[in-house]
Amino acid sequence: MEEMSLPTRKIRYMSKKIDRAILKLSGEVFGDEVDPIKFTNYESVAKEILKIVEETKIELAVVIGGGNIFRGREAESDVDNTEADAMGMLATVINGIGLREALVRNGAKDTRLMTAFDLRAFAEPYIRLKARHHLDEKRLVIIAGGLGIPNFSTDSAVAQYADELRCNIIFKASTVDGVYDSDPWKNHKAIRYNSVTYQEAIVKELGIMDTTAFAMCKRSGIPIFVFNISDLDKLPQIIKGDYSFGTLIHK
Repeated sequence: MEEMSLPTRKIRYMSKKIDRAILKLSGEVFGDEVDPIKFTNYESVAKEILKIVEETKIELAVVIGGGNIFRGREAESDVDNTEADAMGMLATVINGIGLREALVRNGAKDTRLMTAFDLRAFAEPYIRLKARHHLDEKRLVIIAGGLGIPNFSTDSAVAQYADELRCNIIFKASTVDGVYDSDPWKNHKAIRYNSVTYQEAIVKELGIMDTTAFAMCKRSGIPIFVFNISDLDKLPQIIKGDYSFGTLIHK
């Protein structure tokens, strides 16, 4: 894999202060090829999140996926896609409960789990102003259930919530270390971008997030930093202006 440097774009953004961020976590981080759910994975992710918040003092929301359990798009073609998406949204709630439990057990007593649909026995319903209040009070907020409607991915959800919660940046944890000009799993000569604009990501169909999410971020102007989930512990470096271990997508 090769790297394409576009440093002038990156430097322009570095001067902006990051005090509120939203982190997109794919469900795959909570399982492996054998076990879809591993409580040790919730534990390790929770500890990294707590370290990040402690070191940087940022206000942090987390949008959580459910791909380790079920993805709506993986349903067979004759299965109703609305019902399949409903199953996928419920899968994200399972991960949300698991991560909240690990965060609380490791010291984040006032962590809040919010869902896009009503599951009051397990989580608070997501209300924009209430979620902002939790962040203002320095509480960790986990949002599960996507947008609560079928046909929209958790990528679209994180773009929407980032805007509603007035976040400075989206952290997109991925299985690769940034955005490439082609699939790095299939092409070992794929080039990694240091920086790319929303429009370039849409036109070139770079694929790290869906087109709807890119369009939403382009409208709101909220930048996206794509990095490898194994580098989660490096997020404090971004707060200090180091974007070298991923790809920044912005204006």
